[in-house]
Amino acid sequence: MNKVVARFIDGRMVKGTTADFFPAKELFHVIEEAAPPRTPATEINTKDLKALFFVIDFAGDPQHSERNKFDPAHVPVVRQIKVTFLDGEVLVGSTTGYQPGRPGFFLVPADTGSNIERCYVFSAATQEISFI
Repeated sequence: MNKVVARFIDGRMVKGTTADFFPAKELFHVIEEAAPPRTPATEINTKDLKALFFVIDFAGDPQHSERNKFDPAHVPVVRQIKVTFLDGEVLVGSTTGYQPGRPGFFLVPADTGSNIERCYVFSAATQEISFI
């Protein structure tokens, strides 16, 4: 099971665990973090999402300010990328899978102290994607 935070284009957010997210599938299920036992999983349609964040824990560190810069001591050897979402949020990280025209791609944040291990960015929710 993967701990995830699903961020929707409309601003909603669902936190929970999933075992059936695959980039090529339109639907997957999340068992919400605060749901009582035996609550059915929430079905999520990927066309409604901005990004799916795979996280270390759900609380994160409220004191941590996400940095959109690579640590010079840990610069990745893969492609560095900057994503600007339709809502103006900017995310910088590295990727091996971005190709224009595809529905999305995985990104590992530049900030090594981030609670986000990786995320899947849905291209339709982006304003600009550029290599840096």
